[in-house]
Order: sequence, then C-alpha cells, then structure tokens
Amino acid sequence: MADKELDDESHWEVDGIEDPEEIRVIFCAIDSYIQYAKTAHFTTHSRRQAFYALPQAHWKLLAAPPFNYLQTLDKVDEAIDANAELSRAIVQTGLQNFVSSGAPGQELTIPPEWAGCAKYPDVDKARSTLRQFYRDWSAGGAAEREASYGPVMRALAEEKAAKGDGYGPLKVLVPGAGLGRLVFDLCLNGYDTEGNEISYHQLLASAYVLNSCDRPGKHTIYPWIHTFSNHQTRANHLRGYAVPDVHCHSELTRVEQEGRKKGTMTMCASDFLCLYNSDGYADMYDAVASVFFLDTAPNLLRYLQTIFHCLKPGGVLINVGPLLWHFENNAPGSHSGHDDDGADDREDGEGTTGIADPGSYELTDDEVMALVKHVGFEIVWHETGIECPYIQDPDSMLQTVYQASAWLARKPTGGA
Repeated sequence: MADKELDDESHWEVDGIEDPEEIRVIFCAIDSYIQYAKTAHFTTHSRRQAFYALPQAHWKLLAAPPFNYLQTLDKVDEAIDANAELSRAIVQTGLQNFVSSGAPGQELTIPPEWAGCAKYPDVDKARSTLRQFYRDWSAGGAAEREASYGPVMRALAEEKAAKGDGYGPLKVLVPGAGLGRLVFDLCLNGYDTEGNEISYHQLLASAYVLNSCDRPGKHTIYPWIHTFSNHQTRANHLRGYAVPDVHCHSELTRVEQEGRKKGTMTMCASDFLCLYNSDGYADMYDAVASVFFLDTAPNLLRYLQTIFHCLKPGGVLINVGPLLWHFENNAPGSHSGHDDDGADDREDGEGTTGIADPGSYELTDDEVMALVKHVGFEIVWHETGIECPYIQDPDSMLQTVYQASAWLARKPTGGA
C-alpha cells in the first residue's frame, strides 16, 4: 500500500495508487461522506412516517407543547445539515488529494464511476467518524482525551526527563492514530511523532482537520442526534459542539513564538504489520503509544513482535485500552482486514498479508501481559480499572465506561 505522509507544514503527499482494490476503498470512503446527509435524512423521514402512523389524537397531542415531537424532528434535520457541512469539507479534502483539480475555487465532484459506490457499512463508518470528532476535536471531549491520552503523555514525559535534554526529541509511533489528535498533541509537546492508520474514513477526516480546516470552531457537530434513546432532555439530545477546539497550524506557530520546541508530525496510511515489520523500521522508535489499538489485532502476537522489532533497545511500549477484540464475532478462521477498510492483501518479504493473515483468538488481560513478557518485553508498571469513556454522552441515562488496562513495557537494551 502506498504511504501518504502528513508533516507539520500541513501538507498531505499522495503517491500514485495503482491497486484497484485500494482505489475502490478510497472512493467508497469518500462517497460515504457524500451519502451521509441523504441517509440520515431518510432515517428522520422514517421517524415521521412512524409518528403519523399513530392514532390521530395521539400524534396531535405529541406534536403540541410541551412535546413538540415534529419540531424535534425538524431540529434533527437541521443538525444533520450541520454535520453534513463537516462531511462535505472532508470530501473536498479527499477529492483534492485523489482527483485531478479543476479550475481554481471550483468545488470538486466524485468521478461518475464512483458516485453511489458506498454501501451501508461505509456510510455507518462515516457517521461514526463524524461522531468521533466529539472525542478528539471538541472541548467537550477533553475529559475522554485525558483519560485515554493522559497516561501516555505522562509516561513519555518521564522517559524524556530520564534521557535528559542532550538526547534530542523522542521518536514516537502511534499505531491506529484515528483522527490524529494524539499525534498532534505529541508533536505540540516536542516529540517527533508518526501516526499510522489503515482506515480511509479516519485518514480523510484527519487530513482535513490537521491540514485544511482554517480556524478553530469552524463547524458545529451534533453527535447524539442519531439515537433517540436515553436522553434526559431534548436540549441534551440536540446539543452541538464546536470543532475543532484548536487550529493546528496556529497552535504549532504559538509554540514556536513562545520559544518552545515543537516536534515533527507525519501520518502514514498502511497496514501496520506489513510496513513496520520491514528491515527499514528496525530499532527506529523510542516509544510506541498504543491507545485503544491492541484489541484490533486478530493475532496479538504479530502486533507485539512488530512493535518489539521497530522499538530501539530501551524503547517503551505504552498501552491504554480495553480488550474489545474486533474480530471476535467474525466467522472462525476468517477475517478481511481492519473493518474492511484499506486492508492490503499483498505479501511482504516475511510472507505475511498483514492484518488480513488468517486466524484469530482473544486473550484476557493477564494473558496479554504474559504474552508481552514472552515476546521479550520487561513490564515496568501495569494498572487496571482505568475509567475510559469512548464517545460517551456524559449526560446520557446510559453510561458505558471501559475499565481499561494501562501499562508500560520496555525492550531490553540487549535486545530479545
């Protein structure tokens, strides 16, 4: 899979892509953002139909104050339109990177042969990614970020202090980088950071927010509108959040103006196993920051071996997350890659097809720690019961909070 890198000068370089399957995945992701509004509005339309199917006396009662149910549906449609503004911005960034530009200032359109190619699972991923902006790029998501990213930031600060100023910036890899907030925050704090992501839904969205969004608070998203259950008030149901909460380029400029050292920032689109298992990545990173990532592995041993391979001797793996094994419900012995989004089935020099390798299993937390030791790591510390919400409405009547495991493991200075 071709690598696409994003640096701290806000540029996303795209190499030529020849693999027909990868091209299909890219345009299905782009088209899913195009289809978001139509699909979401259809759901609201279906709610109206169900409402009018009630006995007339009932729906007239519920359409009047204090319920105003039809007015609520109108407001949901307005919120969908607001979400769609962000969706369209993501589409334009994607088309600018993957489609030849038209006249200056002209809005690009998806090539006709790819229009409508996205299926329901693709659109569902687009909807989920728009909601994820709450977690990674809104002020409201700060508590979630602190719970998940805070342990990583603190552990890296300790590593940095232990090495001293003469060591230079620590080089950090963030696999499963998602929308890029941890990558950005690490860069802002002086780490040379590389994010890796396989999902084009995530890559398109992160490319927009990191590169193309021109001011903080440009968009307002409504993350809770797609479910009508467990809301205490309608105001909570329809609450909007300004995104992004920071403008990336301005924040990096501010760090420079304050005389502090920023790091570098790159984003790489590839299968984690295929790329970082290669000889060119041996002993490269001071740290790997794994947040809600290890449970995406069908074969955790391969993940851990790859991380061990690309860490420098003395480097650390910092992990925070639950064990919601992503492939548990797949047919036994089969899976098709990470969410069917961007999986690359070509073999590397080790004879692996990366995440699409056959076979899978699920371990408990204590078994994970035993496997970490087996690979050759030394466990420095391990905490359990770390409360980590994930895209969780704090005012919902239903609260889902992971009791995550957090730990730091070090690659011995003498190797395995």
